[in-house]
Amino acid sequence: MKRVNKYKKKFVNFRLKMTKSGKKRAKILKEEQVFYQFGENNEWHPSKVPSNSELISIHNNVVVAAHVYFCTHDLISTVFNNQVNSKKYKIFLGTIEVFDNVFIGANSTIMYNTKIGPNAIVAAGSVVTKDVPEGSIVGGNPAKIIGQVNDLKQKRLIYQDTMKVFNSSMNDSQLIDYLWRNGNEK
Repeated sequence: MKRVNKYKKKFVNFRLKMTKSGKKRAKILKEEQVFYQFGENNEWHPSKVPSNSELISIHNNVVVAAHVYFCTHDLISTVFNNQVNSKKYKIFLGTIEVFDNVFIGANSTIMYNTKIGPNAIVAAGSVVTKDVPEGSIVGGNPAKIIGQVNDLKQKRLIYQDTMKVFNSSMNDSQLIDYLWRNGNEK
């Protein structure tokens, strides 16, 4: 496995910061080959490349929301080496693999040696420390299973059908008022 040149990474980070579209950012990442693997039909909303990006594999149809942090290492070795005045402890590295059809919510942290999905959702603000099973929704710190993707898909279809009735007869202002009055119903 080849490390990504730091100058290339700076250039890619600059390009990401100048690009607002998640689809266009994903296209840049795929072209520049900064990940171990980066599939098709992805969206990347963070504005920078993770450190040790060559340890991250992202498959197809993955959406990564803003401010997601991929942590492929820890620095505990520094503390250990300072305790014993040596350099015998090395930085610990691990891989992250995100399978097909995954959504990772904003402000989440994905820790090393984890696999997510396929067909999984990581709720916003979660800290993923263990593998996320196929078809599950995880949330919290540490992330735990809080639901199933198929259940959420059904709820969204029902909600969507309900909203079609209102959308067709309401203007934008009326729709906003309706959502504020009824939007918190489960």
